[in-house]
Amino acid sequence: MRSISQTPIKLKAEGIGEAEGELIRFLSPRTVDALVRSLPVEGRAALMSGGIYFSIPLSLGAEKARRRAEKGTIAYWPMGRAICIFYEDAEPYSPISKIGRVKAGLEIFRRVKTGTKITIEKT
Repeated sequence: MRSISQTPIKLKAEGIGEAEGELIRFLSPRTVDALVRSLPVEGRAALMSGGIYFSIPLSLGAEKARRRAEKGTIAYWPMGRAICIFYEDAEPYSPISKIGRVKAGLEIFRRVKTGTKITIEKT
């Protein structure tokens, strides 16, 4: 069932595997709307404490900014103009805007190395 408030997505880590997730509009409506219009997006992974991130061609300010991320959180990081995927609870370097969550396959992100191509697309 498709909903305007939740967009199902597939997250691919090249050579490693795929995960399922969803973008959840009420978490950060402007950010999620802009990202959904930009899908698919891809980038090269960089590592951070508790997760990975990759730059995307969106420049947005913080929305409902948070300083903590729970395991499975998908977030937009305004300072890095990047999408973050957290595979464990973390306190990011600067505020993030939560935009969704990984529903299945989160463990693949623990195996991602710097430079791995990450793709997010609608399902």
